[in-house]
Amino acid sequence: MNPSFPQQQRGVTLLIALVMLLVLTVLTVTNMREVTLETRMTANRMESLGLNNAAESALREGEARFFEALRLSTKPEPKQDFCKKSVKYNRITMYPCIVEIEQQTDASYAGKMRNYVLDPIATINTQMSWTGAKTDAAGNDTYISWMPYRGTSSEKSAEAVFPAYWNTAEMPVEGLNANYGDELIGRGVYYYLVSGQAQDELALQTTIAKYYPGPSN
Repeated sequence: MNPSFPQQQRGVTLLIALVMLLVLTVLTVTNMREVTLETRMTANRMESLGLNNAAESALREGEARFFEALRLSTKPEPKQDFCKKSVKYNRITMYPCIVEIEQQTDASYAGKMRNYVLDPIATINTQMSWTGAKTDAAGNDTYISWMPYRGTSSEKSAEAVFPAYWNTAEMPVEGLNANYGDELIGRGVYYYLVSGQAQDELALQTTIAKYYPGPSN
């Protein structure tokens, strides 16, 4: 008998075992990568959903400032006093925060308003040097271009998972109100773009129409 034959068998067995171990290692690493990728994708989906929900909540508060305000008989104008943290939700005395991207008589108004429609977060940052993060650090009586989301309850402020903010802007509509005098006294139908955003990352917008009967005689 050849005394080296058992040693050769052991060598072949060891080689096969090493190959199998290598294959198992590759499969394990591949599986770990897939699990890590799925975990990241799930986390990204959860974050995206949270941002969307926060932005939508802020959007609803901005809309409510128009439709639930009982004293708004005439068209509200952009005023810094209405864009402060101290202006909280109140159905009797509240007013919407209307930001003025540019005066409508300015030649660049149309272009800047278009930018605001396409990307309100970037436009507010460029035009007004303001972000949601700056709102968090601002004082209660500081003019802010993004109002903080606090819900639609005058008794208790709501909180979103992510920091959320809102503002509104008047949309120019020529020739809608037949009488020029109506516009002078704030009577007629006016359109507003309501923007809600979360953490300076994601923004949602809606357009609303509001009729104001004007001052009572």
